[in-house]
Amino acid sequence: MTRDITDCTFAELKEYMAEIGEAPFRAKQVFAWLAKGASADEMTNVPKALREKIRVTWPDILREQVSRTDGTRKLLVGFPDGEAAECVFMRYEYGNTACLSTQVGCRMGCRFCASGMDGLVRNLTAGEMLGEIRALERAAGEPVSHVVLMGTGEPMDNYENVARFLRTVHDPAGRNLSYRNVTLSTCGVIPGIERLGDEFPQVNLAISLHAATDEKRSSLMPVNDAYPLAELLKACRSHAERTGRRVTFEYTLIRGENDSAEDADRLAGLLRGMLSHVNVIPLNKVKEKEYTGATREAARTFAERLERKGVPATVRRELGSDIDAACGQLRRRSRNGQEQNGQEQ
Repeated sequence: MTRDITDCTFAELKEYMAEIGEAPFRAKQVFAWLAKGASADEMTNVPKALREKIRVTWPDILREQVSRTDGTRKLLVGFPDGEAAECVFMRYEYGNTACLSTQVGCRMGCRFCASGMDGLVRNLTAGEMLGEIRALERAAGEPVSHVVLMGTGEPMDNYENVARFLRTVHDPAGRNLSYRNVTLSTCGVIPGIERLGDEFPQVNLAISLHAATDEKRSSLMPVNDAYPLAELLKACRSHAERTGRRVTFEYTLIRGENDSAEDADRLAGLLRGMLSHVNVIPLNKVKEKEYTGATREAARTFAERLERKGVPATVRRELGSDIDAACGQLRRRSRNGQEQNGQEQ
């Protein structure tokens, strides 16, 4: 009987090899191939008899958009159960970054986001997240050196699978990806932040903040009712002090909602003195939502005001502006049978 090993850790592969009477070194060979996204048939130094005892299930590429302006690639990948998730390949001077989803859908309910419009469908496994990297590398023909868990889903709501994925991609027997090259973004689930600091102190933490008062943040992000600003920022300060790593605050700028000079001043007051950085992000418009993004000029003005108040801030570089940039859009458009923007392959 064959076993699907896509989601196996190195330790589990070693146990399985022992169970089926294979030499321990076979586990290292197979795990290295999995890290490269190989199918069983592509494991050329593994005996055919062993390949027949394993099964590897990678997601299929259902749709692909390629930006004509900067080469950013957005994929919709499909899983055997018929569900699908989005991932993005982005080029930077320091290397190629994979932006991965951690769930199909999301239950956080942020008012301006397309990801959670249909609620949470299910969690992704560690092997499925690895499969997103595999799909991106094969589509782009280039390796990935950095990973950001910023796609669809709340990573802290799928913590066990995310932790398993982090350990798998970090394992020296496989991809050997430095934790310092991984960023995890959360809308502010404090228990998950605390666990991340204990278990993965070198992983970069990003917080989706988007407002500087409880009233405004709760109106945009229901999670704030469970984890209000004072408690969240206390957890973030503790994380920065314990790990020695700065916390990035993502601040999506929404016209008329959180983009005033007073908003910038309040945000600076909250973050002053913390080892932190603010990413100011003009909102990508979601047609089903009422909110409109501020201009990049307004974003620069907002960031400059934070800088003058002593809080490091930049405007996030705009990538893939001619494709469905907001998380969840490609999946929703595909489900609704709508035409896509940008170049499709």
